[in-house]
Amino acid sequence: MSRKQITTRHQAVSCDVCGRTLLRGEHAEPFLAGGSRRLVCELCTQRATHEGWIREGVGGAANGHGTGRERRGSLLRRLRRREGTPRPATRATLSGSAPEAAPLLDEWPDEGTDPIAEPAYSEPAPSPPPAKAKASRLESEIERVNRTVHAVPTNTQMKLERALEIFNRSDAPRKVAGIARSLGAPIVSVHPSMTEGAIVSIVVAWELCWYRYEVDLADEASGVRLVAQGAELEELAVEEQTANAAADERGGLVMAA
Repeated sequence: MSRKQITTRHQAVSCDVCGRTLLRGEHAEPFLAGGSRRLVCELCTQRATHEGWIREGVGGAANGHGTGRERRGSLLRRLRRREGTPRPATRATLSGSAPEAAPLLDEWPDEGTDPIAEPAYSEPAPSPPPAKAKASRLESEIERVNRTVHAVPTNTQMKLERALEIFNRSDAPRKVAGIARSLGAPIVSVHPSMTEGAIVSIVVAWELCWYRYEVDLADEASGVRLVAQGAELEELAVEEQTANAAADERGGLVMAA
């Protein structure tokens, strides 16, 4: 008995994107790119679409459909113009308004559109009159001033205590407590300004450094301002080196008894 040799015919197809030879059973998708036909494996179809390749049988059908629609529309307009059909009037013309305000349509619309229907239009809200806007800004400014300006105490002791209350509500006590853990208790002096009646000066000093803060009692919203600092006690005035207040373990300041 003679043996028979069975062979199969399989044409090798390569992907034009990745260059891989397709296995038996894999299907290649045809694409059009640069006027030539390309074969793409199923794994590279998205990459081919991203590169701008057009899947065969998709681009031509869409283009042909759009061209036919344009031809039908243009032919219909030519026939109507040739027959002398009057142009439709707009809604404003039918209601008897002046032609200047609502002119007739220049040409027939495409099929499927309503020549009478008009898109909804809403006018923007008018801006407020200048006088009203100016009055509104003036009221806002008065309200802001009322929130920030406070009555300044006339008594010196009350000024100092009020300034320490504002100081203790700020972030400054945290800094005082941190330095005090390394350098010990500070020298604290609180004095009203000699030139500004609403300003209170607070000096917190150690042997190696000092800090001068200011509090404006007329504008408490501004908080505490650090206005100066140094490294030598000799840079301070004599009264600023004399303590009349003290700091607790959390950095809060209180007037001395």
